[in-house]
Formats: sequence, C-alpha cells, structure tokens
Amino acid sequence: MPRAQLIDQFSEAAINVGAEVISVDSISAAADYIFAKIEGSLLVPSFSSGARFKLKSALKKAGVSTEVDNFRAVAEAAEGGITGVNFAIADTGTLVLESTAEDIRLATTLPPKQFALLDPGKIVADGMEAVKPLRQMHQRDSRNYIAYVTGPSRTADIERVLTIGVHGPKELFILLVPGLSDDFLEM
Repeated sequence: MPRAQLIDQFSEAAINVGAEVISVDSISAAADYIFAKIEGSLLVPSFSSGARFKLKSALKKAGVSTEVDNFRAVAEAAEGGITGVNFAIADTGTLVLESTAEDIRLATTLPPKQFALLDPGKIVADGMEAVKPLRQMHQRDSRNYIAYVTGPSRTADIERVLTIGVHGPKELFILLVPGLSDDFLEM
C-alpha cells in the first residue's frame, strides 16, 4: 500500500476512536501545537528521538511548563505527557510503544492528555505486518513492556456506560513528524 494511503488509513482509524491526528513539519512546530493545547505541566521522559531533536529545549522555547525528573511525585498533577512511538498500525489507528521505562509508563497513563510523536514512515498496514518489529523488540529484550494505544482510555465496565479517561488519558494527540526516526526499535 502506498505510504500516503497508509497515513490516511491510520489517521482516519485513529480519529474514529477519538484521537486527534496532526501533521507538523518539525519538533518546534510540535512544541508550538502542544503549547496551544496545554496549560499545566507536561511530563517529558527521556527517549531517543526526543533527545536527538532536542524536544525538551523546543518545549521550553515554546513556553510549555515541563517536568523531566521525579515523575512519581509529579505525574498525578501533570496535565499531559509526551513520548515517541515505536510504530503504528494503520487499520486500527493503534500506537505501539515499548514502555518498559517507568517514566514512559507514567507519562502515557497518568496525565489526562497524551501527546505521541510518530514518524509517518513507521506506520504498518495491519497486525500481521506488525509481527516483524514486535519480534525484534522481544529479541532485543524478552522482558519488556509493550503498550498498544488505540484512542483515549475508555471503559464500559461501569453499568455498561462508555466512560472516557477512567484508566488513562482522556485525550490523545498524535503528532505526525516526518524524519523523526525510521528505526522501529527506537521511540
């Protein structure tokens, strides 16, 4: 399937499950977008592509209040968290991220807003195409956590009424950043 079609399919599927998908051309454009969407603090854990593109500096320059340390103490009060994404699955609009590091898990599960940076070149068509990068992740470290994020957190456990944000973020913002990383093992 052509890349443009995969991006369109992924975007449509992600939007259908409640995510916002935004195309930006740089990390500084992503930081400006985040500044417009957040008033409180943002958890910014360390991850490879974020470090390489100086995400923390771009966020500070845009005026975003960032938290970079001691996530256990500050995560509950943070308004948002940001991470990279290892890859995404087009047919379901699912993000896949290796989240063994506790700071990654805290940034993606506790704040009410989750921002995910995704290189659109790392979108695969479906679950079958996801098998290869998943195997590579488990070969690198067989005891890792893999998170599958499909839209904002939702549950219908409570009297069969759909509720958003009970077990995680109420809002998911997927920022498509070309050239971020072409390595499926890198976030």
